[in-house]
Amino acid sequence: GLPRRAMVLAGGYGKRVRPLSATTPKPLVNVAGRALIDHCLDGLAAVGVETAIVNVHYLPDLVEAHLAAREEPKIVISDERVELLETGGGVKKALPLLGDDAFLLRNSDSFWLEGVRANLCWLGEAWHEERMDALLLLASTVRTIGYSGRGDFLLDRDGRLSPRAERTIAPFVYAGAAILHPRLFADSPDGPFSLNM
Repeated sequence: GLPRRAMVLAGGYGKRVRPLSATTPKPLVNVAGRALIDHCLDGLAAVGVETAIVNVHYLPDLVEAHLAAREEPKIVISDERVELLETGGGVKKALPLLGDDAFLLRNSDSFWLEGVRANLCWLGEAWHEERMDALLLLASTVRTIGYSGRGDFLLDRDGRLSPRAERTIAPFVYAGAAILHPRLFADSPDGPFSLNM
């Protein structure tokens, strides 16, 4: 099933949305009348996530003040003021707050229009802890609005992903949501590192 704890990545600089991010951290940029991070957290609350660990680094006081008004899910701050740890390092630092079980990972700045059933519910239904360390939500590269890259992954018949080779185009892009198990980080480095290895 779907984990009840989530990690929300909200510490980045928002370089792609400058000049907006000069004074507003990217998670607080308004899209369709709400801050990006509220779209994310509302979606988590809607599928039963009880606690969201949110990392902060860039303009952290603004993010924390914004989150203080939220009631659901419960917010726990993972403070990266001293050093931005990137995606992997940020999750590794937050593992004591996340516990020993699988957890949802969400980018605070990605959102989508839901169908009849929430995409996170589909993700939870596909999760099999005994045979997976990670399960990623993907979107079609060509049908993703606001994305101009070459895609991230190829998908084989068994549902296993392989990264896009250099100078090629891949049919799927990471949609900013995943289920991860803490064992994935057993041999990970200390300090900043990316999950996109």
